[in-house]
Amino acid sequence: MKAVLFDMFGVIARLQSPRSRAALQALAGGDPDRFWEAYWSQRTPYDRGDVTGPAYWQGVCAALGITTDERLTRDLIAADLAGWSEVDDRAVALLADLADRGVVLGLLSNIPEELAARYEATQPWLDRFAVRGLSCRIGSTKPEPAAYEWCLRELGLPPEEVLFVDDREDNVRAAGELGLHGHLFTTPDELRTVLEAELP
Repeated sequence: MKAVLFDMFGVIARLQSPRSRAALQALAGGDPDRFWEAYWSQRTPYDRGDVTGPAYWQGVCAALGITTDERLTRDLIAADLAGWSEVDDRAVALLADLADRGVVLGLLSNIPEELAARYEATQPWLDRFAVRGLSCRIGSTKPEPAAYEWCLRELGLPPEEVLFVDDREDNVRAAGELGLHGHLFTTPDELRTVLEAELP
């Protein structure tokens, strides 16, 4: 194993907390189940960079029958970014340890442009990644094969020399179908144990 390709959200950065989800729902109003259905049904084009934040939220609100304006759109974008911005310090420490050992690190994340820019401006540990496959910049999202293939080309490694780490089983399975080794993430400590066994 020569490189570890990391997912971001649910591995290094935390998923939305109940509080952040509630704040987003409150801004939009209406039925929570309908809100999250609209939120996720519109998300892939946003993550892929096909639409901007304002266009994404206009689509979500239209699906909910909510009239939006510039202020509400701005507030929804801000609340959404805040909800995805909490980082797990244990995972960041693991990245530092791996980089110090000379392990090649890659990142493959489904992430919209506004959130990518926020992380780049606030998270210096991103510099530890030799390759950053940000979906909004590479034009494909997990579990599309093109997303993994882009990272492999940039890493310059065959798939069998790369370990892919993600908290979603469908993403790990898609990586495995392309020949990458896969690890379904649970905790940084458990991943550290796995890596100790896998890496030279």
